[in-house]
Amino acid sequence: MNILWDFDGTLFDTYPAYTKIVSQVLGEAADKKEIYAKLKISYSHALDYYNISNKKDELNQLKNEIAPQEMIPFDHVEEILKFANKNVIMTHKHRAGVLAILKYYGWDQYFVDMVTIDDGYPRKPDPSAYLYLHTKHKIDLVIGDRDLDLVPAKKLGIPTCMFQGQSDIADYHLQDYSEFFTHIIHS
Repeated sequence: MNILWDFDGTLFDTYPAYTKIVSQVLGEAADKKEIYAKLKISYSHALDYYNISNKKDELNQLKNEIAPQEMIPFDHVEEILKFANKNVIMTHKHRAGVLAILKYYGWDQYFVDMVTIDDGYPRKPDPSAYLYLHTKHKIDLVIGDRDLDLVPAKKLGIPTCMFQGQSDIADYHLQDYSEFFTHIIHS
């Protein structure tokens, strides 16, 4: 099985770290649960919602200061990475940040390819990056935590899995990766 993974919120629980920095910019009185919910839609959505797009430089500086150990991998992901024939990533993060986190956890060995914001593809839900990865690696499943991650796969006819969320377009839903082998592989 060849799997295309989203990064933030799918492989790694990065939203708590991002919630912390947005909260810093907004002030400690900001509702962290609301920030988290807005970030879960998208990072740019949260910036627009809080009208802090003009503070991108400050936010980027704070993002760059987040240590890899603050980006916690979800339980049981590594079992799936080991199981897959090929793993690839499509993310709007910068390659250097992705590689730093993967190397910190020793997970860089599990990925044969990735497309990042540095590669110049249009942002999701445009399917161009997915098409590139699918053409090159024959993707069997796309895993993401938002519809935005799944829409490109659906356009290409690739089965999809929603992680920790609800989706009308997902073929599979997982709340925990320990369910992967019973809900996806044996279904």
